[in-house]
Amino acid sequence: MNPEAQNMKVKVYWNLHRDCWSIQHKGKVIGHASSLMLSDVTFKVYESGRQRVLREKKKNVHAFACGTLLEKNLEKPDSMNRAISYNPYRFSFFFDKASLEPVRNSNTLFLGNKALFTE
Repeated sequence: MNPEAQNMKVKVYWNLHRDCWSIQHKGKVIGHASSLMLSDVTFKVYESGRQRVLREKKKNVHAFACGTLLEKNLEKPDSMNRAISYNPYRFSFFFDKASLEPVRNSNTLFLGNKALFTE
């Protein structure tokens, strides 16, 4: 990933084949990371892709964390302790793992090993 990729708007998803996060910019994968930090985050679920998962019982890329890339390959900050998840079989949105409440956006998001955390 280019150094200039930092501070650009990206879409991020967990890549099942590479076992890491894939980073997209303008529809093209520009890099991969074991962990990363985003700011000004919104969560996007494409309902047509979710319906395909429900119909075929087979995973596909249809849910993203969208935001500004701050840093990659870092340790989880201690302040990031609110766990966020997405499960197409349960909900059509990202949710707080403790309360099950929908999470639509976040000021800052840490994406680690298949896990998402916010403050």
